[in-house]
Amino acid sequence: MTVEQIERIIGTEPDRSLKIFLKARTVEGIFIKAPDFLELKKKNFWRIVSVYRLQEYQESKDINLSRIFNGQEFVKLSSKG
Repeated sequence: MTVEQIERIIGTEPDRSLKIFLKARTVEGIFIKAPDFLELKKKNFWRIVSVYRLQEYQESKDINLSRIFNGQEFVKLSSKG
């Protein structure tokens, strides 16, 4: 997916858990805006915290709990549920 396609979806649903369908697997989590957000976005990379680490992230705001994914690997984004 392109940066514009991804931004359109996460812009309408900030801080909501999304299912991210990648070419090889599916991840469920939220996109976070870390200090390197704009730099990563230019290259179509995105920081995502999985739902399994979400509570810990919300308490600590530790970006090391996130993983960086390449937007080109995204096939589809959809709301949880």
